[in-house]
Amino acid sequence: MRLFLPSARATNVLLIVGFAAFGYAFYVRYLAIEQSSVSLACQAGQQSWLCTSRKILTVLFGYSVFGWTALIVAALNLLRPSLVLFAIALAATCMGIVLYNVGLAALAAGLLVLSFARSAPAAA
Repeated sequence: MRLFLPSARATNVLLIVGFAAFGYAFYVRYLAIEQSSVSLACQAGQQSWLCTSRKILTVLFGYSVFGWTALIVAALNLLRPSLVLFAIALAATCMGIVLYNVGLAALAAGLLVLSFARSAPAAA
């Protein structure tokens, strides 16, 4: 039985996806959401991509979209492991951990780790 384990090239791509998601989430959290000067400028009516992304991400983490997305996709990846599902779940988990959806995203991270114990899908 061959276990689900990404190749070296796929691991490099997954590292890029994970670090990019963490980086963007940290950027938005600490330089847009929690920055009082940006908050005041956006509330005063400034129209910029930063204010737009701040508004969208605030609504998304208010409804725990990152956490639920990470959990659902990680559960699908646990049932049927694939690199695409793993990458999507990894990105959503990274965003959820940084953007206030820690509980659901941490559960999704646990499911992602468990998916390494699953057998790899049969090659078609």
